[in-house]
Amino acid sequence: MSAAPRTEKQTGRFRRMLDRLSSSQGELESEELREDTQASGCIRISDCDDRQIVKVTGTLRTVTLRPRAGVPALEAELFDGTAPLDVVWLGRRSIAGIEPGRKLIASGRISMSHGRRVLFNPKYELRPLGQE
Repeated sequence: MSAAPRTEKQTGRFRRMLDRLSSSQGELESEELREDTQASGCIRISDCDDRQIVKVTGTLRTVTLRPRAGVPALEAELFDGTAPLDVVWLGRRSIAGIEPGRKLIASGRISMSHGRRVLFNPKYELRPLGQE
C-alpha cells in the first residue's frame, strides 16, 4: 500500500516549518515585520519613492538626538523588514514612547537625503505594547 500523495498545502506547511527552523533570528523578525506591514494596510518602505505621501509601519531600531542647523532634532530609524527609514522630528529633544524596539505607524511625505529615505515631522501612532 502506498501512502496518500502529499497535497500542496501539506508540503507548504512542512516547507515553511523547515524554513523557520533554518532561518536566523533577524530573518524571522524581518518576515514578521513584513507580514505586519501587509496586515496593517501600510506601504512597504522599500516601495516608497521620493516626494510620495505614505503610511508606513515598523519597529524603531535606533533613536538619537542629533541637532540639524542648530535646531534640536530627534532622529529614529524605522525598519519594516524591507528597508530602513529615517524619521526626524525637528525641534524635539524627546517624545514619550519613542524608544528603540517600539512599533509605530507613521505617515507623511518621503524625502531622499544622501541616498536614504527620510520622513520629517510625521504624523505617528504608537502601537500598543501588548502587540509587540
